[in-house]
Amino acid sequence: MSEMLSKFQESLLDKNTFSVTWELVPGRGAFEAAQEVVFSSAEAAVKGGKVHALTITDNPGGNPAISAEMLGVEIMKMGIEPLVHFTCKDKNRNQLESLLYGMERANVRNLLIMTGDYTYSGFQGRSKPVFDLDPSQLLDLITALNKGLEVPTPKGKTTLKPAHFFAGAAVSPFKALESEQMGQYYKMKKKLESGAQFIVTQLGYDVRKIQEALMMVKLLGYEHVPVIGNIYLLPLGAARLMNRNGLPGCVATNDMVNVLAKEAEAEDKGKSKRLERAAKMYAFMKGMGFAGVHIGGHGMKYEEVEQIIAKGEELAPNWMDLVGEFNFPQPNGWYYFEKDAKTGLNSPTPVNRSKRPSAGLGYKMFQLAHHSMFEKKGLLFGPMRAFSKAIDKSWAEHPFERVEHLMKVVSNECQHCGDCALFDIAYICPMSQCPKNQRNGPCGGSYNGWCEIYDGKKQCIYVRAYPRLKSHGDEDQLGAYHVPPVDHDLRWTSSWLNFFMGRDHSAKRLGIEPPAKK
Repeated sequence: MSEMLSKFQESLLDKNTFSVTWELVPGRGAFEAAQEVVFSSAEAAVKGGKVHALTITDNPGGNPAISAEMLGVEIMKMGIEPLVHFTCKDKNRNQLESLLYGMERANVRNLLIMTGDYTYSGFQGRSKPVFDLDPSQLLDLITALNKGLEVPTPKGKTTLKPAHFFAGAAVSPFKALESEQMGQYYKMKKKLESGAQFIVTQLGYDVRKIQEALMMVKLLGYEHVPVIGNIYLLPLGAARLMNRNGLPGCVATNDMVNVLAKEAEAEDKGKSKRLERAAKMYAFMKGMGFAGVHIGGHGMKYEEVEQIIAKGEELAPNWMDLVGEFNFPQPNGWYYFEKDAKTGLNSPTPVNRSKRPSAGLGYKMFQLAHHSMFEKKGLLFGPMRAFSKAIDKSWAEHPFERVEHLMKVVSNECQHCGDCALFDIAYICPMSQCPKNQRNGPCGGSYNGWCEIYDGKKQCIYVRAYPRLKSHGDEDQLGAYHVPPVDHDLRWTSSWLNFFMGRDHSAKRLGIEPPAKK
C-alpha cells in the first residue's frame, strides 16, 4: 500500500484485517497517575501487537484534560499510532486549523471528528463553549487541507502543500424517535459528503441498531467507507449512568441495567460476563461486515483487550448464534428498516415513513412569510430587494436592522448573527435554541428527543424541525445541502439586508447576486 497511508488506515482498508482500536482516557494534569497509565498501556499495546491504534479522548464529559493532540505526538514516538479525538467544543476554526498543521508536521494523521461534549467545568467555573465549526464543516476544512488549501497572501493567493489526514466521524443509531434518528442519518450523510473516510458508531447494546448503522452507510452509497463498531466493557455503575443519559449518546436500557445488576452479584462483580459480552460483540460485528472495533472501558488492561480479541475470533464463525443475546431495544424505539423475523436482525426493506404529521399554525405563518418575501417568485421579493438596495449602507440601515432584530427576538429568540439559518431548520434558530449551535444536524447527545443540556425541558431543535418539514413532505431537506460556518463579519447586521444583497450563505446557495450598481 501507499507509503502515505497510516497503518491504521491500512488496517481498515485491508479486507483480511479486522482493525482494533483501544480507547484511553488520559484525564486532567500533565504527570498524574492517569497519564502514566496511558503510557504504560501504550507500551503494552506496542509489545502485544494486537491493537492498530490507540484512541485518545478530547476533554471527555466537557472537563479539562491533557491535550489529545499533544498526547498523540508522544504516543506516536512510542511506536504505535494514535487515533486522536478532534472535537469542536473548545476551539474556534483558526485554532483547529493551527492544530492540524502541527499534527501534520508530527505525522499524527488519524482523526475522529466529533461535535464534543458540552463544556461542564473549568478554572473558577464552567468554561465558555465554542462550537465555531460543526463536524461536517471541520471535515470540509480537513478535506481542503488534504487537497492543498488555497489561502490569501499579501500578494494574492498561494496553495499549501497537501496534508495527509485520515479523518472519520461518528454516528449514533441508538435514538428512540423517528425524528431524532433521521436527524442523525441526515448529518452522517453530510459528514460523508464532506470527506469522512470512516465511520464509528456510538455506544449501545441493541443488535438491530448496531447493524442499522452499517446498512445506512451502504444505503447512502458509501460501501467503500469502513464502519467501526463500538464496544465498551460495561460495569453496572456506568450502565446506570448511561441509563439516565449521564454519558450523552451512550444508551443502556432498563433491561440492560437489570441484567448487569444480576451479574454484579457474582464473586467477581460480573467482570467475566462483561468480558464475555465484549467478545460476543466483537464476534457479531466482524460477522456483520464491520471493518473493525473500537474497544473501551474504565480501568481496562491490555491483557483484557487481547482476551476480548481472542475470544471474539473464536466465536466469530458462529456469530449468528449470538444475535438473540443483544435484544435491548428502547421502549417504542423506531428503526429505519423492517425486522427480519427469521434472523432477528434487519431486513433490507425500509419502514414506511409516508404518514405525515399536521403542521402547527406558527410554522404555516412562517412559511407564508417566507414564500412571499424570500422566494424569487414571491409577491414581496422584488419590493424588498429594491428597498434593501436603497437603504444598504445608508443612515436608514441601522433603524431597519433594529426593527428586524426586535421582530425576530420575539418570534425566534434571535441572537443577531446576521447569517441567518432559519431557512435551513424549519424556522428554528440554532444560535439561540441549540446550545451547540449545530447548523448541519443534531449532535449525538439527545435522549428521547430531549436536548442533552436541557433534558426534559427543551426538545432538540432537529426533533422539532423534522415533523414541521415532514408535514409538507420536505423532511429530506435536512440532509439536502451543506450549511457553511457562520460568517462572523455579518454579526450585528441585518440578516434581511444580507440576504437581499447577496451576502449571507442562503443568498449564495439560492443564487441571489448583489444588485447591479448603476
